[in-house]
Amino acid sequence: MRKPYVLLLGLTGLFLALLTAVPAHAADNGSWSVYPVASKIAARPYFSLSADPGQTLTDKVAVQNKTGEPLTFRLYAADAYNTARDGGFAVRTVRERMLGVGAWARLAQSQVTVPGHTTVTVPFTLRVPEGAEPGDHPGAIVALDVGVPPLERSREWGSVDPGGGKLALGVQRAVGARVYLRVGGPTLPALSVGQVQISHHQPLIPGFGASTATVSYTLHNTGNVTLDPKVELKVRGLFGRTLLDRRLTRVPSELLPGQRVRLTETWRGAPQLDRGDVTLTASAPGTRQSASATFLALPWLVVALVGVAGAAAGVLLVRARRGRVRRSARVRPSPRVRPTPSRPRSSPSARP
Repeated sequence: MRKPYVLLLGLTGLFLALLTAVPAHAADNGSWSVYPVASKIAARPYFSLSADPGQTLTDKVAVQNKTGEPLTFRLYAADAYNTARDGGFAVRTVRERMLGVGAWARLAQSQVTVPGHTTVTVPFTLRVPEGAEPGDHPGAIVALDVGVPPLERSREWGSVDPGGGKLALGVQRAVGARVYLRVGGPTLPALSVGQVQISHHQPLIPGFGASTATVSYTLHNTGNVTLDPKVELKVRGLFGRTLLDRRLTRVPSELLPGQRVRLTETWRGAPQLDRGDVTLTASAPGTRQSASATFLALPWLVVALVGVAGAAAGVLLVRARRGRVRRSARVRPSPRVRPTPSRPRSSPSARP
């Protein structure tokens, strides 16, 4: 049975100032870490590679066991993607189909056992195919722990093994060193924002309680380079009043090429009675786009009362109309029947 992975990736980037490298931090989960072997210049927190189509690169990855017991890892290369939940950086599992780094990189060992408090170095090659698309191809070199003891679950969870009444499931952990690969050729930064929607959450009685709104939208990297998008939210009410002007912070700092994420923003203190427009503007170096949606904020209790009053008024109007029809039918005189004129009888003619 397929086992879920908990993948931990290093988040620290490389910062250069006056040609001095800040100490790098490897991808680490407390028990083991995965990182590039240090170059002649400085340590590297991740792989930053560039190649042309058809070129082959060679490098080395280090796996450090921080525990006192030996650990066995499955090593593989994987493509990266943005999670649907918050747009975070994640990588494919070993059983998923790979199209970029995961398909082009080959490690010298697919499995390695690292003794306690020891670091093992594994070489790998990365061959970029001739027809590779230019731009960014992010991924990772992953060390998956294959020695995690399984967890037992009873048959109440819905499955049993062939020999008994319990199913053994294992939760495997993995740590990956990021790979940022750029393939030579023209680069195109392009970003789109769309599918803007707004939903209101009104108090039961207008004026008694806070009103909130949820703005949801979609960000899509339609170019071939990784973007750090900035998103601004503006809301205008009736007569052009500015209700909200905010720079959003819950935006992925790395929106990978071709990736699409669905994000939400909470607006506290939204109006309970208003009509206006919501505009989202997404930008990154070399690209900028906006999308809008209209909204109508009405207290639902007031709407319900107005609807009930309208329905009652409609019923009364129908009844009044039927009453007028009945009264007019009783008052209206019956039509008179004109008698048919009789023909005069001819008298017998006198005989001579």
